[in-house]
Amino acid sequence: MDASLDLTGIALVALAALAAGLLLTRLKQPAVLGYVLAGVILGPSCFSLIENRESVSLLAELGVLLLLFSIGMELNLRAFREVWIISVGCVLLQVLGSLGMIFIASFLFHWSLGTTLLIGFIIALSSTAVSVTMLENVGELKTAVGRLTISILIAQDLAFVPMTLIIRSFGDQGFDYMTVLKLIISIVVLVVLILYLSRKERVHIPVVERAARHREIFPILGLAFCFGAAALAGLFGISAAYGAFLAGMILGNTAERHRIIKVTHPTQSILLMVFFVSVGLLMDLEYIYTHFMMVATVLLVVFICKTALNVTILKFLGQPLATAFLSSLMLAQIGEFSFVMATIGMQVHILDPSTSRLVIAVTALSLLFSPIWMETARRLRRLGSNSRTLSTFWRTMKNLYQPETNKLKPLLKKLREGHRQVLSKIKITRLRRKKK
Repeated sequence: MDASLDLTGIALVALAALAAGLLLTRLKQPAVLGYVLAGVILGPSCFSLIENRESVSLLAELGVLLLLFSIGMELNLRAFREVWIISVGCVLLQVLGSLGMIFIASFLFHWSLGTTLLIGFIIALSSTAVSVTMLENVGELKTAVGRLTISILIAQDLAFVPMTLIIRSFGDQGFDYMTVLKLIISIVVLVVLILYLSRKERVHIPVVERAARHREIFPILGLAFCFGAAALAGLFGISAAYGAFLAGMILGNTAERHRIIKVTHPTQSILLMVFFVSVGLLMDLEYIYTHFMMVATVLLVVFICKTALNVTILKFLGQPLATAFLSSLMLAQIGEFSFVMATIGMQVHILDPSTSRLVIAVTALSLLFSPIWMETARRLRRLGSNSRTLSTFWRTMKNLYQPETNKLKPLLKKLREGHRQVLSKIKITRLRRKKK
């Protein structure tokens, strides 16, 4: 009976994720947003077809490891090294700026130091999947804006590893000297590995080269390296994500890089789908409805503050205003790694359930509304040169969404005509009844 239920759940997840993913890609949105939507529909907030999130949590964690492994493999370290000063400087300032804003808010909400750091880290991160998809949709992926945005996203992915180490240190054992030592060693190893791999043409690993000769064994190679490195990092008391990321960086600089990416990509896609579905299962629509004003306010503040902060930072680092503005719009949402950070915060007891639901709701909604925010901000910037178009709120809204309004006008006209026809038929029917 349990097995049939498990198979039914797997079938429901796969079908719902496929349908929602196809719908969102048809609307030129990232498929991962469709997976989140599928999780919401299947979860306790809607039809409650899957109530036990624990049954998919292990696969979701494996999906995160494979995501970091894939990011490590696909890193172009030579290209990143050319712009690393701007990218790393931007991320450092993003983290400091986010922590500064959250530090002020912590006095209002009485947050501890660990909670303040966690939420500051969460706000600083952006979504690689959503940002790259938006760059592709607006044709900016290969331009200066695209290269700058992707390099910043890479630096954020690198920063995620020490962030998790810092957050885990605020557990029951506290922040001790051993934790500081682990953090320093992790960063040093990461920097040395980047410098070494960006200089070498390719890395020769005998095991990889032998496995490449066997079609049956080679598909397992990437998974074995990813999960093996993650387990090894865990044994040393370091984040498993750190090990998976380093394994990806090393294999990404071997001659078999493209083949490994090709054979591991299907497994990664499936596990990532499970991860984002599990995010949707976590979303509490009742909480969002009950605390709608708070969620909406936090979401709007995050979008506005992140965009303004990133524009200021990139301008300070010498980027043109147009490049800084468009890149900042791409980075305005909160990233998918924030869900992982929130989970770690719950595990080490520095994030309470209510704050966790708020973080999950704001993060998921920021991913969903990121394309709308980008388009709205771009239009607002174009309208800014004409003060008459911004004279009143309603005039601003009308000018901002004029293309959509023009498309809706024929539909609204038909609805009004249909409404009049229905009313006229009701009147005629009533008159006939009175005559009788």
